[in-house]
Amino acid sequence: MGVVILLVMAAGVAAMLTRKLPTAFALVLLAVVIAFAAGAPLTGENSVIDTVLQEGAPALAATMIAIVLGSWLGKLLEETGVAATLVRKIVEFGGDRPVVVALGVLAVSALVGTVTGSAPAAMLAGLIGIPAMIAVGIPKVTAAGTILMGIAVGIPFELPLWQFFSTALELPVPTVRGFMVKLFPFALVAAVLYVFVESRRRGVEHTWSLKSVQDKPRSPSRRQRLGDAPWYALLTPAVPLILALGFELAIIPSLLAGVLYALVTTTRPREMNKRLLRTLYGGFEVAAPPIALFIAIGILLAAVKLPGAVEALEPLVKAVSPQNAVLFVGVFTLLVPLCLYRGPLNVFGLGAGIAGVLISTGIYPAAVVLGMATSYNQVFGVADPTSTQTVWAAQYAGVSPQQVMVRTLPYVWAVALGGLCVTAATYL
Repeated sequence: MGVVILLVMAAGVAAMLTRKLPTAFALVLLAVVIAFAAGAPLTGENSVIDTVLQEGAPALAATMIAIVLGSWLGKLLEETGVAATLVRKIVEFGGDRPVVVALGVLAVSALVGTVTGSAPAAMLAGLIGIPAMIAVGIPKVTAAGTILMGIAVGIPFELPLWQFFSTALELPVPTVRGFMVKLFPFALVAAVLYVFVESRRRGVEHTWSLKSVQDKPRSPSRRQRLGDAPWYALLTPAVPLILALGFELAIIPSLLAGVLYALVTTTRPREMNKRLLRTLYGGFEVAAPPIALFIAIGILLAAVKLPGAVEALEPLVKAVSPQNAVLFVGVFTLLVPLCLYRGPLNVFGLGAGIAGVLISTGIYPAAVVLGMATSYNQVFGVADPTSTQTVWAAQYAGVSPQQVMVRTLPYVWAVALGGLCVTAATYL
């Protein structure tokens, strides 16, 4: 029966890779089929309806709330001009020094990446940052990659992501936070090296404007007409991080504090109600796709944790899972590409199910699976040509996502290697 479940998983991967089914739909269908294959009854205890669907769908509810709050804060950063002001100040400071401008945009991208991920983060930093980098001579591929590498620097401190791994892997938040802090230096060093190496290796390419911008000129936004955000409002992206990391405040209150700080420092009292509702509704629009995905992931996790699935998969998974620390690092480093193109090790796809199998069968402790998943997530968040942030950054810079993948993959692969080494040294 374990072989049947693995074949079903392979079919699910094929459906996602060929885009026959959206990822969320494919994961739900996969979960139901796995449950039936594992011998689960239709209703009752450990069943398809009552356990997999009913209990699995809201399993990641805390993560969904954190996603909504992060998206809400991201919309506030956009509407109030905080993110745009940060980028403009960096560009003004960098002047005509390409590397300085790129490093500044990298820093802003990292700050934004701690608040919200995916395409919204790329847009907040990239709408001004990418044209500014290209204007001072940074090659287009390098400019797009700089935004993505910057977001990857912020990913270890993205609070909704902490909540996701804490809930999905049943780990306390301090454990997740502790590993993310260890992963951060690898992401930072790789991002800085990317800027220095790629900008110097490719040389200066003076392209003063983007074709996409020329083709579709946009009128100035309300924030651009009003001017820059106040200097003290620029601290907004750091507020949730300081509270969660420095004062160990819970994730959701930390994000709410960031929303409140952004509102108070940028908005007149009589406009607060309208702005709160407007940005909240906008945040829901941004959060809808990841929420749908997290509902599906919760359902899949519930399916692979069924007693029948665990019993069927344990001998097969144990046979191919290395226990030696050196072999562990070597094997899972070689498997890094399997997290690309919505592959089987993508934690926001079938990888979540595989993580659940590894934990529920007792192959690896949850902390080891955390190290694997977060290390692979650093690769997916930057180099996957199917991820929304990669597609947006590449297209806005006027290059293909595959070009960005080729340039960034060696750097994020090294980050994954570092994360796996820390995992093996700490937990194996």
